[in-house]
Amino acid sequence: MPVTPEKSLSLLHTHKEAMTSGTHTILLVDDEPDILDFISYNLRKEGYRVYSAIDGQEALRLAKKVHPHLIILDVMMPGMDGVETCRMIRQTPGLSDIIITFLTARGEDYSQLAGFDAGGDDYITKPIKPGLLISRVKALLRRYQPNSGSGSWQKLQVGDIGIDREEYVVWRKEDRIDLPRKEFELLCLLVSKPNKVFTRDEIFDKVWGNMVIVGDRTIDVHIRKLREKIGAGYIRTVKGVGYKFIPEPAIHDPE
Repeated sequence: MPVTPEKSLSLLHTHKEAMTSGTHTILLVDDEPDILDFISYNLRKEGYRVYSAIDGQEALRLAKKVHPHLIILDVMMPGMDGVETCRMIRQTPGLSDIIITFLTARGEDYSQLAGFDAGGDDYITKPIKPGLLISRVKALLRRYQPNSGSGSWQKLQVGDIGIDREEYVVWRKEDRIDLPRKEFELLCLLVSKPNKVFTRDEIFDKVWGNMVIVGDRTIDVHIRKLREKIGAGYIRTVKGVGYKFIPEPAIHDPE
């Protein structure tokens, strides 16, 4: 049965109520039953509501039904893999605000970068240690706290770039730009203080959280994707320090 716009709004409203209730819903997606059982057991011990799926198609169906706060998604699965599943979730109306973290084997740099490009927020490496898993999940779910990130403002216009945090929309002049969660949060941070240089440590702390461990190239990948979408000149690299937002960029690439 197709989901009507009214039904999508109802699901989103229910999800926002759940975000303030203290009970978070997590969807696990992995084709290995032992891993599903292990992660589910540890999460339920912490009081989380947990759903499981063994492939991408089932994950999409459950995501539409229960609208989880967090999806823990294995990269390597038969059929539709985790990267493609993430991309499909990001393209589904009403699901773009869900946090998605990947499960990857240690050293799978290609999988991690492909996951970020598809709209993933983070990754957790295997083998999984229960204590680290719970710490990472708590850090990810703290992103749902009100007024987190780069301030409490909801709408901002700086030069040609407009941001509406309530509608999760970015505008460049008259063009609407839809961004994955992490790219959106990174742009919000940079635009909140035009011409200020944000160090890499500041960006990691405010966008990913100081308890979330991400790869060295994570910021670079997200900056590259932002430049492709809003224009290269708006974000300038300060070598050895970090990045800053330029309200009135030069026509040429400042790099």
